[in-house]
Amino acid sequence: MSRLTPAEIERLGRPDFAGMSHRELEEMAWRLREAALAFANRLDGNSTNSSRPPSSDPPWSRRGGDRPSGSDAGAASSGDAAASSAQGAQPSADGAAAQPAQPARPPGKRPGAPGYWRSQPIVATGEPIEHSPAVCSQCGLALGAACKGRMVGAHYVYELERGSMALQVTVRKHCYFAARCSCGHETIAAPGVGLRSEVEGRKRQLEMSERCLIGPMLATFIAGLAMRYRLSRLKVREFLNDWLGLELGVASINRCVHEFGLASEPIVEDLLQEVRAAELVNIDETPWYQSGVLLWLWVATSACAVVFRIGSRRKEELIALIGEAFLGWLVSDGYKAYRDHPRRQRCLAHLIRKAVALAEGYYDGGCGFGRSLARDLRRLIERVAEGGQEAACKRLAARIRCNCRRNAGDIEEKVRSLAREILNDWEAVIAFVDNPSLPPTNNDAERALRHAVIARRISYGTRTDEGSRFYAASLSVIETCRKRGRDPWTYARDLIQAARTGAPLPKIPTAAAAA
Repeated sequence: MSRLTPAEIERLGRPDFAGMSHRELEEMAWRLREAALAFANRLDGNSTNSSRPPSSDPPWSRRGGDRPSGSDAGAASSGDAAASSAQGAQPSADGAAAQPAQPARPPGKRPGAPGYWRSQPIVATGEPIEHSPAVCSQCGLALGAACKGRMVGAHYVYELERGSMALQVTVRKHCYFAARCSCGHETIAAPGVGLRSEVEGRKRQLEMSERCLIGPMLATFIAGLAMRYRLSRLKVREFLNDWLGLELGVASINRCVHEFGLASEPIVEDLLQEVRAAELVNIDETPWYQSGVLLWLWVATSACAVVFRIGSRRKEELIALIGEAFLGWLVSDGYKAYRDHPRRQRCLAHLIRKAVALAEGYYDGGCGFGRSLARDLRRLIERVAEGGQEAACKRLAARIRCNCRRNAGDIEEKVRSLAREILNDWEAVIAFVDNPSLPPTNNDAERALRHAVIARRISYGTRTDEGSRFYAASLSVIETCRKRGRDPWTYARDLIQAARTGAPLPKIPTAAAAA
């Protein structure tokens, strides 16, 4: 006999079993066993025991970890984006993850392994750029060109020139001179030094300086390839070599990406203030790995600002984004950390998807509840968007509530849970009915997370706290510029240039005027 299908199992009722002979019951029991084993095998399938790719594994299941309790975030979302695999973690009761066993083989080259050396000679393509001190460091007197003396240092810089439908890499030699003042003091010009990131135990700290092989625009281009276009460090090196004829090491490429993140961190502080002062904020979170530990990538979007943050799934992370005194509207999913906020709109897209799952599943009477709930929620969104009569919208909302009350005690757990979830969060579910300017879905935040979700599936997250901070800060600057209709790369170039010299960082551009 053929294996039973889910539809055939659903049609079986108690009277069917009562009318079967002993032999028929044995045969039916065996067929049900075969079907149960097939479904269990399909449910337990993953990249280690089937042809499924590793990217299909949910983050919470790596190394056999259980899904965090209370999670209804979509399966999602590269700071150090060179991470090639994720080591799993066993989540704790509050949804955070415990530290997993560290991999036996750490990333990177082994001590004593041959290094990577550039074989491409550096040939200047233009006249040298001379740097002389402008004023005497002793008496403050202005120094003219006649005071220029000996050359004290020099270095080459690769820079990218953006033209009309053209990219060209140039090499310029930067020369630094000493100048002697009339007071007798000799002042020496030196490359500027800017922001610095220190990590305990690291052999060489990250310090931004003008003395760098890669210029600000080329560094921005490299950061864009890694951050926006999700290329690994090795793929960026291949791209530069194949298309621009430029040979760079992975360490130099990684430094450019981290410089952009370091320069972006102070800008995020200003963006946080804008988010906290906004009238409406969309917020969402998705699983994220940091060196195999399950964390969460948060995003908060307002009309003109986007801020990302990587941390735990505790409520403290929400407060770090919107602050304790946030008075605006919060559009979110049903995660319990959001429910204390008094002005909140629940994302109806999440509820509609759950209703569709009931309608298309095998839940007997629950299928009808799912169909009617999905239909009524969609109609409610349409009528509010079309400016329908308030009384008609209120009647439709009342029908949804009555339907949920009828099914709040259903025998099926999934049906019962969805009905109670809507009833327990009712005011947030229908907030947009009385405030039509509120979006009924959280699509703005989910769209902001989309690129990070794809990057996470490729790289499995970041490796260090520093890498997570830099990744979140870089994404915040890029997405904010795009939301404001501004070129993020021109601003990133100016940002890196100022951060290398120690000059005040430029403010992020304001929103472009509507055409």
